[in-house]
Amino acid sequence: MSGIILPGADGMLFQRDRDWHPPADTPGYKSTTFRAPRHSLLSLGPTKSEMTGPTFGHEKLGPLDNDLIRNFSQDGTDAIGQRMVVYGQVLDENARPVPNTLVEYWQANAGGRYRHKKEGYLAALDPNFGGFGRSITDANGFYHFRTIKPGAYPWPNTGNDWRPAHIHFSVFGHAFAQRLITQMYFEGDPMIWQCPIVSTIPDKAAIDQLIARLDRLNTTPMDALCYRFDIVLRGRRSTMFENKLEGN
Repeated sequence: MSGIILPGADGMLFQRDRDWHPPADTPGYKSTTFRAPRHSLLSLGPTKSEMTGPTFGHEKLGPLDNDLIRNFSQDGTDAIGQRMVVYGQVLDENARPVPNTLVEYWQANAGGRYRHKKEGYLAALDPNFGGFGRSITDANGFYHFRTIKPGAYPWPNTGNDWRPAHIHFSVFGHAFAQRLITQMYFEGDPMIWQCPIVSTIPDKAAIDQLIARLDRLNTTPMDALCYRFDIVLRGRRSTMFENKLEGN
């Protein structure tokens, strides 16, 4: 066995599986046609701004930053919607936990509407729901937050497409310039399989990796359901990051 590097051994670099993630240009998701690169990809090392840019100070995390039910409350009451806890582990390509990592999350409210000036959906805004939060992973790579389940919403792709309920995630590296972005869906939602964006992913196993599992053992009785969503940063079974389809 001497000299043989086994999968998962320290120092082993796993290549990204290009059959696992979607091609850049998928006509069913119309806007990818405009965004897809038209030239061969180049491999670039980390830039000086990525290595030395501003970082997030962990001491700046507020006590309600990971509580979307209350962190935007205007009158002291909770946000409206099905209450839940989302938790998970951030892992590297060797399934080792990644501690002290900033994880951000944002989402629509229970009616499927974002708090954004360009939002065009007719659903009502919840005055006590901002839809944004953040956490720092602990020593074992775990994060968690409280929120309400987001609603589905329509989008003008082919005229009557709907996005399934989902939560956006970003994971930061050593600097703000090192950022990976993905989306989390919910186990059992039939709309996942009707979404043109999800349909760009060619491998069902890669889609399954974006679906949070209902964890009944960790529900809060008479209060909140619980879902688990792990994030794998690199390697053959990397989580799909929509801003790094070429790999990271």
